[in-house]
Amino acid sequence: MPATRISNFDDWVDLFREWQRDINVDYPEITGYKFEAKFGPMRSNEIEFGHYKGRPKWRRVIDVPDQRVRDALMNLIIYQGDTEFASVEQQRRLFQTAPSEHDRQSLCRVVTEEMRHGWQMCHLLIHQFGHGGRIEAQKMLERRAFESKRLLGAFNQDVKNWLDFFTYTDFVDRDGKFQLTMLSYSAFEPLAQSMTPMLREESFHLGTGQDGLKRVVRAGVVPLSVVQKYINKWMPVSYDLFGVDHSSSAHWFYVWGLKGRYDEPRNQKPADLGHINEHSRELYREECCQLVEQINKHVPSGQPKLYVPDLKFNRRIGAFAGQRWSVNGEPMEENAYAEYLREVLPGDADLKLLADIEANEPRWIAPKQPAADA
Repeated sequence: MPATRISNFDDWVDLFREWQRDINVDYPEITGYKFEAKFGPMRSNEIEFGHYKGRPKWRRVIDVPDQRVRDALMNLIIYQGDTEFASVEQQRRLFQTAPSEHDRQSLCRVVTEEMRHGWQMCHLLIHQFGHGGRIEAQKMLERRAFESKRLLGAFNQDVKNWLDFFTYTDFVDRDGKFQLTMLSYSAFEPLAQSMTPMLREESFHLGTGQDGLKRVVRAGVVPLSVVQKYINKWMPVSYDLFGVDHSSSAHWFYVWGLKGRYDEPRNQKPADLGHINEHSRELYREECCQLVEQINKHVPSGQPKLYVPDLKFNRRIGAFAGQRWSVNGEPMEENAYAEYLREVLPGDADLKLLADIEANEPRWIAPKQPAADA
């Protein structure tokens, strides 16, 4: 455990400013933003599910009745905050290649709000969890995605170009929407109250990705086969972010009231505690299929449509981890699989093609349209 450099939140803010400079995102429109913790309304003041259902939500960590629950709560906050700072590090190099001022300002807003979300989680850690919380908030700013030190593998991958960015914000950030929604039902009141402003801001990130992909397809310069490769890259990563199948952690998060199902308010069935992650992952895939169909409306007639890869494809976590399945969910032979992955995932040739297009084709992405026409 590192030596503590912070004794209060102001010390952490100084470290946060150092982190901004260290990863080279200290642009005036970002550093000039008023970073602050924001809290919004909750659906209910009572715990809505699990063992403590019907009791008042916990306002302080000291109110949480079991040390195991406190530890699990702290872990949820740490992991959420770590993803927020990691995503900024992943996207830090895109400012110099923005296809338009609109896109650069959108990127500024996305990374600024991701920073604020990390700020929010560290605010909870420092103000609620004492010395241990201060240590974890400090470590949050010492890990680096580009050194492969972030807690989840998905957030150690590079986002190398704007097609990468649009696909990432459409699908990986959409997983974030699911996670934030599930935490919005938390029995811990400050965490639940944190989610309303974060979800409102996250909706812009999702819209940036979805609209960006539509604009890429509408322009017709980037081959659809390359767009599909980036969907193939980020969808399995997003599936993995829901966690393992038959998860005991998800089971206890639910029993303890810390994290609900994505559709908790409208799902009247008893929770299947052995398949909490699988349930939300399937809802996520259904939503992504609908989004890809919206993008396909911009694919010219006669050209192959984009699609969402099967849940089994290229998984690193869960029941299908390390197995050989095609994007369509068909089993594959070991001796053919490595070559197959090179065909369906972005490679060096695709990176070079996109770099050439972004540098030499000013109309590689269609202009932003009014919302009614998007």
